[in-house]
Amino acid sequence: MNRLLREPLLHFLLLGAAIFVAYGLVSPRGSDAPATIVVTSGRVENLAAGFAVLWGRRPTDAELDGLIEDWVREEIATREALALGLDKDDPVIRRRLRQKLEFLSDDAVAQEAPTDADLGAYLQAHRETFFVEPRLTFRQVYLDPQQHRDRIDRDSAQVLAQLRQHGAETDASTSGDSTLLPPVLDDVPASEVAKQFGEPFAATLLEIPVGRWEGPVESSYGVHLVRVSERTEGHLPELSDVRDAVQSEWENARRQDATASFYRELRERYTVTVQGETATDHQRLAETK
Repeated sequence: MNRLLREPLLHFLLLGAAIFVAYGLVSPRGSDAPATIVVTSGRVENLAAGFAVLWGRRPTDAELDGLIEDWVREEIATREALALGLDKDDPVIRRRLRQKLEFLSDDAVAQEAPTDADLGAYLQAHRETFFVEPRLTFRQVYLDPQQHRDRIDRDSAQVLAQLRQHGAETDASTSGDSTLLPPVLDDVPASEVAKQFGEPFAATLLEIPVGRWEGPVESSYGVHLVRVSERTEGHLPELSDVRDAVQSEWENARRQDATASFYRELRERYTVTVQGETATDHQRLAETK
């Protein structure tokens, strides 16, 4: 008897019987008429088109028959699974149904093309997102405070005078102390300068005259003499220059707003009770949705 109970075939038969009984309990009673499945011409064309995309050709008649039969099996399986309640409490199915519902809201938003006025207003309202930061091209000579100590002011003034005397032709690499910092930075964002030398250093380079050796300018490493040769001021670009990026952000924001509004309207149809939660907490939760 124990051996019989361990037989996989017996387990399979018992499982099948359980499903059959469950189906009998949830299925409509009083009618033995078979349900109807209609495979529309549009569905057939969609199946053929999907095959063509995958294989680069239209399906043969036999292949199309196989696609139709597979779709019918899927439809039957879906109906039977729903009748048995197999979709209940399944996180994967719930997540997919939510996505499909939200697609309805997204489709409505996608049909609305923004005007230039819409995009221009969005650009102005979100300047920080599209602002083009300043860029700098400069050379720097480093003076190590540990080597110069109390002579740092005098020594930096002497090196600065030498650099100004020779101007742009100066070989700055031999004028200061050895360092792993780059002697020249070419067309780099101000944020990159701040990351490497510190915020005060970058802020100073945005203010000093262009085309002249200046200093000393302090960084987290020590003292520098610098010559900014090019500086591009930060600015908000024209809409024509960033239209695609602005439209993408505009559409994303519209989609998020539409989804939030969509759920607010749907939520009004329901009374939500969360066990163990106070009425005040629940009201606060509902207001944030």
